[in-house]
Amino acid sequence: MPIIGDPDRTVVLALHYQNEVLHPDGVIRLGIAEQDSGRKAVIDAATRLLVGARRLAVPIIHVRIAFDTGNRDVIQNCTIFRNVALHGAMPEGSWGAAFYEGLAPVAGELSVTHNRVNAFYQTDLQSHLENMDVGHLVIAGVATNSVVETTGRHAADVGWFVTVAKDACSAADPDLHRAALANMALLGEVEEVDAIIARHFNHASGDNHAPG
Repeated sequence: MPIIGDPDRTVVLALHYQNEVLHPDGVIRLGIAEQDSGRKAVIDAATRLLVGARRLAVPIIHVRIAFDTGNRDVIQNCTIFRNVALHGAMPEGSWGAAFYEGLAPVAGELSVTHNRVNAFYQTDLQSHLENMDVGHLVIAGVATNSVVETTGRHAADVGWFVTVAKDACSAADPDLHRAALANMALLGEVEEVDAIIARHFNHASGDNHAPG
């Protein structure tokens, strides 16, 4: 099976940069612990990633998770979703489901909403990427061992080149963060944001389209 898309066309997937996940008052603790001293560093890295992509015309697709009010669409077959239902997390239209200040889409950027772990599951994310003739995905978000790893594995299986922006990712347990990055290193590259901007964005910026 050939590689999907043009390897010189890069898109950033920004996963779950939402209040419920990033803000200290959020109820989701899978990405960043409530008192985590590294919260600012993760947010700063995510900001640099998005700013760098926009400056060099690299498209960004934002992926958010949200559920119906009352959690009617939460499938409670596993601990992660039972906890969502228990805490009433991420209802559509709520403060928690909204993007964190400074990490929201700007005009012209796509946003995809899902309600499972994998950002590709029952969404139009793959069709957007195929329409853009993308061959390389830069993936970042929270939590590293959840949506980032699951989405990255799916992307690698489909045939895209994958790079994970490790400093723009986080897990509440640092050991799980490191383990997820080690797993992803078998399926793609794992680099810091500044290296990604220098190596991939400068090369790709002349070849990328803005999403239409």
